[in-house]
Amino acid sequence: VPLAQDVKADIIARGTPGFSGADLANLVNEAALFAARSNKRLVDMDDFERAKDKIIMGAERRSMVMPEEERRNTAYHESGHAVVARALPKTDPVHKVTIIPRGRALGVTMQLPEQDRYSQDRDRLLNTIAVLFGGRLAEEIFMNQMTTGASNDFERATEIARRMVTQWGMSDSLGPMVYGENEGEVFLGRSITTHKNVSEATMQQVDAEIRRIIDEQYALARRLLEENRDKVEAMAKALLEWETIDAEQIEDIMQGRDPRPPKPSSSGSGGSGGAGKAAVGASPSAKPA
Repeated sequence: VPLAQDVKADIIARGTPGFSGADLANLVNEAALFAARSNKRLVDMDDFERAKDKIIMGAERRSMVMPEEERRNTAYHESGHAVVARALPKTDPVHKVTIIPRGRALGVTMQLPEQDRYSQDRDRLLNTIAVLFGGRLAEEIFMNQMTTGASNDFERATEIARRMVTQWGMSDSLGPMVYGENEGEVFLGRSITTHKNVSEATMQQVDAEIRRIIDEQYALARRLLEENRDKVEAMAKALLEWETIDAEQIEDIMQGRDPRPPKPSSSGSGGSGGAGKAAVGASPSAKPA
């Protein structure tokens, strides 16, 4: 495949964790198809970004017409994720934010790891929980409402907090113990194979500790958004105008500068260098292994 000079293999590698050889071959084929549709002679970084986004998050749903209020809400939601991620020390860099609907998501904040990571430390997990709460909090603070769009964020945050307490021994009050064991008869129902080897009083302590972790990170995310209201407003405005912003534009906003215009793209896609979980909306690095 003939490549343009702007193709950066390290960026592609960071955005494709866990891809097999066949997955990478599919990525190259999709990028080549995007280039061919745009009558390009070379496959550039924009094509690889669009191909990666399509494979990981699903095809763009540009035919989906969103009401303006819901579009604004999505812009603030994703801006909340991104600003909290940029404000905390142990989070992966924000690579891209988009409000173009993909798959089941109305928007996506994508974080890319800078290096391979085989375990997660406590502070990184806590920061991840705070980032997940950034979306709902931005809706509350800037749109004065709550929507169902944060349900997956809550599910992931609660799961991380629960595993910190019950499996990973990261609670000071409950100590390095495993609370509850799941044993492996995969053909039987979950309720049958889950053995309750702790008392009801201990489980109440577990629930209280999970609640404490959740509440502390929720409060932290709220404080960061309140302190950076101008940056959230600027990012939401940029998203409403361009639909997708990249790492350079995000850096401009976080430094208090006006974001630079999107990079020119012959593909005609809205937004900057790419078209755009988790997520955080759909972030590949947000959920620990």
